[in-house]
Amino acid sequence: MTFSRIKSWFLVSALLLLILTNHHVVAQRTFTNPIKNSGPDPWVLQKDGWYYYMNTTGRNLTLWKTRNLADLNTAESKIIYTPPAGKPYSRELWAPEIHSFNGRWYVYFSADSLNNLSHRVWVIENTSPDPMQGEWTMKGKIGDKGDHWAIDMSVIDFDGQLYAAWSGWEGPTNGRQDIYLAKLKNPWTIDGDRVKISQPDQPWEQHGDVPQEWQKNGEIPKIYVNEGPEFLRHDNKLFIVYSANACWLDYSLGLLTYEGKGNLLDPKSWTKSAQAVFTQAPENGVWAPGHGGFFRSSSRDGGLGQDWMIYHANPSATDGCGNKRAPHIQPFTWNADGSPNFGKPVPKTPMPIP
Repeated sequence: MTFSRIKSWFLVSALLLLILTNHHVVAQRTFTNPIKNSGPDPWVLQKDGWYYYMNTTGRNLTLWKTRNLADLNTAESKIIYTPPAGKPYSRELWAPEIHSFNGRWYVYFSADSLNNLSHRVWVIENTSPDPMQGEWTMKGKIGDKGDHWAIDMSVIDFDGQLYAAWSGWEGPTNGRQDIYLAKLKNPWTIDGDRVKISQPDQPWEQHGDVPQEWQKNGEIPKIYVNEGPEFLRHDNKLFIVYSANACWLDYSLGLLTYEGKGNLLDPKSWTKSAQAVFTQAPENGVWAPGHGGFFRSSSRDGGLGQDWMIYHANPSATDGCGNKRAPHIQPFTWNADGSPNFGKPVPKTPMPIP
């Protein structure tokens, strides 16, 4: 092959590469938040290239399965569990989360039998390789020795040991929800005492004015809230991202940090960030973001994927705690000190899919 032919071959190859690259850019799929019109307390688990999604329905436990969260509206879905009437977990099913431990599937959810005062956390199990198949069985109530009020439990396997975090009351209704942590003996049993690692003690966490109509029904005038704790690990650090203030006000995300040293169950091992780490962005049409969760996108090239967050938010300032809360997703980065940088809620404009 002559030099001129070699040169021509390289030029043609470069041109084809440019055309293919430009075609890829043009063909890049996008999505626009919210990814679903309604979905309070959203949760995502990415496993083996599949995304498993859940949110509060109030009546049952519904599971969605999709290859990409951008397709959530058309994804396969199934009611995997409807509690029998009259059971202590038959009403007000909140904040379901699906997890996978030791080859089995577990869903944690909050429920009651009469009213909010009886809310506790319950666990169901499925031994099928596919959680959309097989039978889900009730493992029972998961709670501390004192059987305190509890909601919003999440679980993590941290270096071979299971831990649970949730929101609870210190005693009877006292107008304050705290974050508790405990070690687990197995996926449905707490081992030892619960430990309080956070309470709403910062000024930015104390915007808990209760609406006047609620006060007429006997509610106390203020409720200070720490709830919706979610684990997030990065290198040797463990974070708990929680929701503060109230879903009917300026819901925001706060951050607890465990530096990887000391006893995980010692409250002194946790540091609370002085300010909220994720707040509403009215300029982008996003109000009251809360109940944040985290997942890594399914890499298409065998890499590690990208870090993403999911949260629910309202489309206006007056939508409160109802079904207008819809799931939003967006990527996030890490600061130089290893802490998460969530930025702010992104505008409702097209962005690349996970």
